[in-house]
Amino acid sequence: MQVLTLVVLVGCAATAVLSADTYTTQFDNIDLEAILKNEKLVDNYTKCLMDEGPCTNEGRTLKKLLPDALKTTCAKCTEKQKTGARKVIKFYQTQHPEDFKKLQQKYDPEGKFKAEFEKALFGQTL
Repeated sequence: MQVLTLVVLVGCAATAVLSADTYTTQFDNIDLEAILKNEKLVDNYTKCLMDEGPCTNEGRTLKKLLPDALKTTCAKCTEKQKTGARKVIKFYQTQHPEDFKKLQQKYDPEGKFKAEFEKALFGQTL
């Protein structure tokens, strides 16, 4: 089970903006379940992250934060954001594996962050 660090941030995508110690909780109450059940929204977020379509405010925030979250193994994520990230990663892996691979190639092409990111979010390398 591969973990795409990017997808983490879709979980955080719906949640973050850079601040000093943690990402903002401004978007923490976004209904991730509703987003993940809506194929059009999932497709739009994917296109945004792949630079293939326009982005919402949350999508732009996600694109901005993703590199930092990958480099720091989500150190600035709140527990709620980590929970959301886990949910989104699992969703992409099972429901959209091809998009997951594309996102992984774009945001972690060398696989430099994969093991540490998986360990930080899931407690183990998957």
